[in-house]
Amino acid sequence: MADRSLRGMRLGSQSLQSEEGVTFSPRKKSTYRQADGSTFEVMFSSDAEVPTVWESPKSGAEGRLVAEDGTLVERDDAEQKVARTHWDMLLERRTRAELEELLEERLSYLRSRRGEKIGA
Repeated sequence: MADRSLRGMRLGSQSLQSEEGVTFSPRKKSTYRQADGSTFEVMFSSDAEVPTVWESPKSGAEGRLVAEDGTLVERDDAEQKVARTHWDMLLERRTRAELEELLEERLSYLRSRRGEKIGA
């Protein structure tokens, strides 16, 4: 315990923790190329799925993944599902005519609560 004494040490400025006995997970380095030709590298876990597009940490520009042979990896946009909106899901359950009828019923109910005339 004498070798780890805090006497004479500035608290908070140095860590007493060591990396002894710590094993790091295997990693792989992926290179990305921006539109202007500059490249940057990003470290990923060896079992992670590497994305084909990554934002540069310095410039914020989008970079595309470079394959081991130096060519750009093609983007795979076909896998992405188109997000369904609330309107799309609503149209799956009701027709447009039914929706217009429900809207008129609701508007007439709200107008009657406020005391407005329906034809106004």
